[in-house]
Amino acid sequence: MFDAFDPRGALERLHREYRQRAEAIRGDLGLLHDSDAVEQAGERQNDDVLHALLAEAEEGLRQVEQARRRLAEGRYGVCRRCGQPVELARLAALPAAELCLHCAGLER
Repeated sequence: MFDAFDPRGALERLHREYRQRAEAIRGDLGLLHDSDAVEQAGERQNDDVLHALLAEAEEGLRQVEQARRRLAEGRYGVCRRCGQPVELARLAALPAAELCLHCAGLER
């Protein structure tokens, strides 16, 4: 099914990317705030953005772990909604995809 596409490698790269992103954001969130009240207000707004980005990275990690589980169970590349194969191009672009293109469009 996966002639030239390496799902394990793709998922590993994606996992590494999300993990590095989350670690960098956590580092930024750990920085001390300026003592100036005006500066602190801006920094707090930045923190809100960083928290949202961290949540996205953590969700990405969760999706990658689910995809790894599907791979280990022999269900990787099978649409969870209709049971048809997920298009190879879709998996290459979104290695953690769990829906075929048709079903992904239905869930929007």
